[in-house]
Amino acid sequence: MALLLCLGLTAALARGCLHCHGNFSDKFSFYRHHVNLKSWWVGDIPVSGSLLSDWSQDTMKELHLAIPAEITREKLNQVANAVYQRMDQLYQGKMYFPGYFPNELRAIFREQVHLIQNAIIESRIDCQRHCGIFQYETISCTNCTDSHVVCFGYNCESSAQWEKAVQGLLQYINKWHNLISPSFTCLEPPHLANLTLENASECLTQH
Repeated sequence: MALLLCLGLTAALARGCLHCHGNFSDKFSFYRHHVNLKSWWVGDIPVSGSLLSDWSQDTMKELHLAIPAEITREKLNQVANAVYQRMDQLYQGKMYFPGYFPNELRAIFREQVHLIQNAIIESRIDCQRHCGIFQYETISCTNCTDSHVVCFGYNCESSAQWEKAVQGLLQYINKWHNLISPSFTCLEPPHLANLTLENASECLTQH
């Protein structure tokens, strides 16, 4: 199975991803301000209000990702539109019976978390369709700034492509991270032709 190696990236505690979407503030401001009109039971109002206010922070707590929360703009738009559509449909109804409205909010929240997880992971998996260093543009969920993800794809069709890919990896590490040492011999040209995926991963981990 082709795997990918994420280079030089560390996870940071983010507030969520949906809040980086341009319509998030207006949408959720509307949702919070109209929550008191959605339930017959007064106890649902503070519960629902808390769910909406903590939406961004709770999102990252539930993502449980081992990779940085960085999402492409296209996938962020897809997630946001799906969430807004469900939320707007929920708010179109009249007052709901006790417990129904906060339960629906929780269901939409869980769906959103799954959508974000899938979006981030799918972009990383797409890297395996490449051979060598690959980069794609993203939005950082930490501070909503433009960012990019750099991956190493193992989907090489020939030994020549594999050698070129590993050489490109070495150049990248040497340029950006200064991690090359004299003992880093396992990835030098004489060893590239017979280098296996397991050996390469072990070599990189040790250094």
